Amino acid sequence: MTNVAMKETAVSRLVAGLKEFGGLKGRDIANILGVSPPTVTRWSQGEGAPTIEKQTTIAELRWVAERLSDFYEPDEVRLWLQSPHPQLQGQRPYDLINEGRSAEVLEVIERLDSGVYL
Repeated sequence: MTNVAMKETAVSRLVAGLKEFGGLKGRDIANILGVSPPTVTRWSQGEGAPTIEKQTTIAELRWVAERLSDFYEPDEVRLWLQSPHPQLQGQRPYDLINEGRSAEVLEVIERLDSGVYL
């Protein structure tokens, strides 16, 4: 039995954070980013790297997931990210993050932090 050594990279740490804080599975991340699940697996193992645009999206998504983890369990974060949100005009948070509109999602989370019911 051989152990495959995993090379830790910035991207592999971000993907691990998405799984830890956001409860996201590899296929979720792949669907959000428009890549295949095996591609996400390679990134998780430190093999290859996404484009800078996808790296930025992964980093922003991870930051949002970590902020949400202050309020929700990982499976709830996953649902929150993937569900249409009334305070985002019915759009899914991860779609906005993917479009470079993370600030709008973070504004909603800041309302959570202020004790405003969402």
